[in-house]
Amino acid sequence: MSTNLKVTLGIVAVALLAVIAIVVVNRNDTPTSPAAVASTLVRTDSHRLSSAADGKVTVVEFLDFECESCLAAYPSVEKLRAEYGNRITYVVRYFPIASHPNAYNAAHAAEAAARQGKFEPFYKKLFDTATGWGHQQQSQAAVFETYAQELGLDLARFKTDVASAEVAARVKADAADGETLGVQGTPTFFINGTKFEERPTYETLKAAIDKSLTS
Repeated sequence: MSTNLKVTLGIVAVALLAVIAIVVVNRNDTPTSPAAVASTLVRTDSHRLSSAADGKVTVVEFLDFECESCLAAYPSVEKLRAEYGNRITYVVRYFPIASHPNAYNAAHAAEAAARQGKFEPFYKKLFDTATGWGHQQQSQAAVFETYAQELGLDLARFKTDVASAEVAARVKADAADGETLGVQGTPTFFINGTKFEERPTYETLKAAIDKSLTS
């Protein structure tokens, strides 16, 4: 075997080991145990729209307020929340899509509202008015400020929070958890730690929730 061939084979072997190491590290970044998945899905600061006393069923939604599919799922989600109330825990996580012009603006506004105890009404306001502000190339920050005023928020504090590094980090942390859990688009639902793979309609989500409640 020539010296050049030995060197070439050595380089290939090193490169192969590097690729294997990267794959192993990436696999280790993804939680696999139920406890690890649960702790990544729902953090202590995650926004709960309802909380079940028995903790039997937890539904987590990763969403983008400017996502058309999220808007399409929203009526079904609201119907289910009204139907089940505190029989289920319903958690909302941010997963803004970079290609949506105001996805991050909306998430930051919702988080700023959350810091004044108004996450749920702001969440509803964003979806209820999404056809008006969504998919506009120009910033909709001023529109979100009018929503804050309508909901009785301290506007100065709201504007400060929207622009803060803390709020930006909070939104990015949710998105990072989503990526760790394999979220690739929105809306993505998890029911009791299992990713919901069907199209999220009222009927399909209800069937999955009922199954979890009775199991």
